[in-house]
Amino acid sequence: MQVSNPNNIKIYNLSAGRSLPEWLSEKKRRKLQQQDVDIRRRIELLQDFSMPHVSNLVKTTKDSQYIITSGTYKPRLRVYDTSMMSLKHEKIMDSHAIQIVSLEEDYSKIVILQDDRYIEFHHRYGKILRTRIPKFGRDMSYYYPSCDLYIAAYGDEVYRLNLEQGKFLNSIKTSSNEVTCCEFNPEHQLFTCGTAHGNIECWDPRTRFRVGMLDCALATYQESSIESVPKVSTLKYKDGLNLGVGTSSGQVLLYDIRAMKPYLVKDHNYELPIKSITFQEKEDIVLSMDKRIVKMWDRKTGKAYTHIEPEETSLNDLCVMPGTGLLFMANEAPKILTYYVPSLGPAPKWCSFLDNITEELEETATAQVYDDYKFVTRSELEEMNLTQFIGSTLLRAYMHGFFMDIRLYKKAQGISEPFAYNDYRKKKIRQKIEADREDRVKPKYKLPSVNKDLAQKILDNDGDNNGGLMKDDRFANLFTNPDFNIDKGSWEYKNIYHNVTKLDEKTKKKKSLMAEKFDEVEETTSTKEKKKEKSKRRVDSEEAELKKPKFFEIKEGDSIKDLTSKPAKMKKTKLPLEERIASLESRSDTILHNSAFGAKEMTFKVGVDEKMKKKKQEEDDHRKERSKIRRTAHKITKHKIAPMWKGPS
Repeated sequence: MQVSNPNNIKIYNLSAGRSLPEWLSEKKRRKLQQQDVDIRRRIELLQDFSMPHVSNLVKTTKDSQYIITSGTYKPRLRVYDTSMMSLKHEKIMDSHAIQIVSLEEDYSKIVILQDDRYIEFHHRYGKILRTRIPKFGRDMSYYYPSCDLYIAAYGDEVYRLNLEQGKFLNSIKTSSNEVTCCEFNPEHQLFTCGTAHGNIECWDPRTRFRVGMLDCALATYQESSIESVPKVSTLKYKDGLNLGVGTSSGQVLLYDIRAMKPYLVKDHNYELPIKSITFQEKEDIVLSMDKRIVKMWDRKTGKAYTHIEPEETSLNDLCVMPGTGLLFMANEAPKILTYYVPSLGPAPKWCSFLDNITEELEETATAQVYDDYKFVTRSELEEMNLTQFIGSTLLRAYMHGFFMDIRLYKKAQGISEPFAYNDYRKKKIRQKIEADREDRVKPKYKLPSVNKDLAQKILDNDGDNNGGLMKDDRFANLFTNPDFNIDKGSWEYKNIYHNVTKLDEKTKKKKSLMAEKFDEVEETTSTKEKKKEKSKRRVDSEEAELKKPKFFEIKEGDSIKDLTSKPAKMKKTKLPLEERIASLESRSDTILHNSAFGAKEMTFKVGVDEKMKKKKQEEDDHRKERSKIRRTAHKITKHKIAPMWKGPS
């Protein structure tokens, strides 16, 4: 396993290292693991996850339990079971596979589009049917509501094969002479196909009428200068509205299908056709692949996230396990590339141990290859008198210099410069002295004769006592030339006079506050004596105040002991808990009970405050007074008045 860190994103190459042949004995396997570091660090997620020569396609089933791959030579199809982490079965085919579509949740029913104009239907037990289409196929997609298989081919038609009836239906005719790719929207099932003229045509599968058309070639012309019309090489829907389009010129266009122009265009800058586009929903990252590199970038801004660039191999297909950070890449080599990016998502359940391995690798810092070597130039070798070692194993030529062992470099430097440590020590001492000098109080800058108030404001705002701004050559004439003096009687100055006065008032307030807190007074011997006399008088006056007799007013309920012990009567709520409990125990309405187990219980009546008593008494008196004065309506309503309709009584 190799670890790379492009753009500070950890990427783990799980397919790195050499694979061991199956016929080796266990003894030879252990011996090779001890000798070879690459073999010892290799991780084999799926057993025999490779092809004899080249791999073309990598797909996962909807339940993410099976991985379907195709390759050559001979053309074959392999299915891997992730629960067993091994090969499920293998089928040999007559031709190479261009596209594979799974009709079920697992691998039990799959359709294979081959490069010899044939379509094969496979069951889990083997091949069921093999039928032929009129022209060479380019892509294939399945419409679930009506069980129709749409085949994009070389020509202006998209063939429709109904799997329920077992016959071809009327095909869809496009405006181009070649349909390169097709895709169904997962939300509303809108059929979208890309053409060789750089257009996208959208069709309603219920009515077989074209509902829209987008010109992608025009957007690529606006972004860059392209000599020929680019083809649409791949399509991928993120959701019901967002569509990713890959072109043969190496550009990825992101569309909102409600708009005619793309909201983002990402260029790979390799001028190679885009082969695959995948959306990672967790981090909102787009993965786009051509035959050289896989780029990961932000969907909204287009900012590069990271990239994967395999060495000495061309990429054919990209597959990302849904909801995880595990990637598979079919390529022009026997081994199918496997990468793990923890920042994109966690590892799948069937290989959850990857998270533990990556966490351990992050905790243990691995030494780099060049940590034990020092890069030196030829002039440095001449200074250390080591030019005689050029061409030996002690110096490894690299670019315009040499790599040498760090221990040898330190020894040679110590011999060639015996007083280097003394110079280093003097330099450090000098730096420390200069740092101490900077902490000292700096002398005040003498204010200039021209624009004196402005210079003072600059010093107050910047806090620079050296007059750094006034010493600047660019502003020297402002404080030396009288022609630049600010005229406070001018019309321009009066217009901004109110703002200037407000700022001056704020600065004056700050200065007055600072003057109150910090009085800058030069203390002489006379001032010190005055302070001593002042403090002595204050102490004498405090002693005299203490010696004076104090008088207290005795109120009802107060005792002489309380007055002498406390300066004033404290509130009951402010008394300590012990004193409040003692006062409750002394009351007549308080009863203290002792239980049989040693616990204590106190019952008492809640006392009424004097103010509340007085207020209640006043309310009662007022109520009695009003009852005597008021006049009731009893005499008026004593005799009932007969109704008018009865007439006089």
